[in-house]
Amino acid sequence: MSDLPPALDLGSNGTPKPGKPAQAPGWLRRTEAEQRWPAALVIAIAIVIHLVLPADLAPRPRWLLPGLEGALLLSIVVVNPTRINRETRILRPLSIGLAVLLTLVTAWSVGLLVRALFTQTHGEVPSEHLLLWGAAIWLTNVIVFALWFWEGDRGGPAARADADTPHPDFLFTQMQVPQLAHHDWEPGFFDYFYLAFTNATAFSPTDTLPMSAWAKMLMVGESVISLVTVLLVVARAVNVIGG
Repeated sequence: MSDLPPALDLGSNGTPKPGKPAQAPGWLRRTEAEQRWPAALVIAIAIVIHLVLPADLAPRPRWLLPGLEGALLLSIVVVNPTRINRETRILRPLSIGLAVLLTLVTAWSVGLLVRALFTQTHGEVPSEHLLLWGAAIWLTNVIVFALWFWEGDRGGPAARADADTPHPDFLFTQMQVPQLAHHDWEPGFFDYFYLAFTNATAFSPTDTLPMSAWAKMLMVGESVISLVTVLLVVARAVNVIGG
């Protein structure tokens, strides 16, 4: 299953316990498949934001792409509503397609937001509303990258449950200090959401390190988009308050 040595069962002094067999931690061995609902819930929030964005900040026709996102999410949940296991890995292309579509709509909205902040004219979205919608678009950016981190790390949730590869794309704190984590711990969707959120606010890794090239490039992309969005929204806020 793995070409890494199993984690040692350590005592309180940090040394292996005598007479007890070593066992790999949860993230390195085959475990129960991850539940579907955390990712589905957060994705649904992003779809709702895409659906209610003002016309000037959404791709047109404004209902088409959010409608496709909703249809893909509904298809995935109907076919596999509970746990993401080996038997349902045929759904992975649908999951990747949903991530691509969410990325497209979010990137499009970011571009329209930047244009609106630079070239706002009478009759478009009011400045005060631009601040609110800028924050909403920033949140969808976090959700999109959380989804990519979750879908990409060690081959995705199903591959992680099957322990197909021992080499992580993201090194979480619990992996670095296994004796301080539950023996069955493994990363779930909210761990990747936290990673995306902290990267979008700090513009750099915090307690989780990217290990592979694609993970590093995704974190760079998220930081750049977040930085541009935050700087422009803050600049507009200062202009509104000062004006």
